[in-house]
Amino acid sequence: MSIEGPTILPPNDHDKLTAYALLRVTLGTNIAMHGLSRIIAGPAVFSSKLTTQFVASPLPQPLVHAFGQGLPWVEGLFGLLLLIGLRTRAALIGGALLMLVLTFGSSLIQDWQAASTQLLYAAVYTALLFLLRFNGWSIDALLERKKWPAI
Repeated sequence: MSIEGPTILPPNDHDKLTAYALLRVTLGTNIAMHGLSRIIAGPAVFSSKLTTQFVASPLPQPLVHAFGQGLPWVEGLFGLLLLIGLRTRAALIGGALLMLVLTFGSSLIQDWQAASTQLLYAAVYTALLFLLRFNGWSIDALLERKKWPAI
């Protein structure tokens, strides 16, 4: 340690790959569990709660009900893809677009707390997309390495 303070070394490539993988896997687990817990409880239960929440909104109730039926499966799929690192780019773009749709709905019913949480999720999705080059600990990277064998 010097008089100016501790020397901070830049992270090496393994640290960058590990940090990216930890954030991707954490988001994947979170989103997958959103979907899985709603599937286990029954998508109809979630859809019914969502329909009640949006009863005063201008959205047609059948549309809200159908969205509520499908959302757990979409969350489960995106979460699983992120968790294992397969089709990561598509899952990140899909997840960010899903957050856009959810934010629209939350704003429509003036649920600013939910909209704020969704904004945080959107930030994580887009940060992971921006840093996709560090997705080295993933099935995507494994498949890419198999495509180009070493000479």
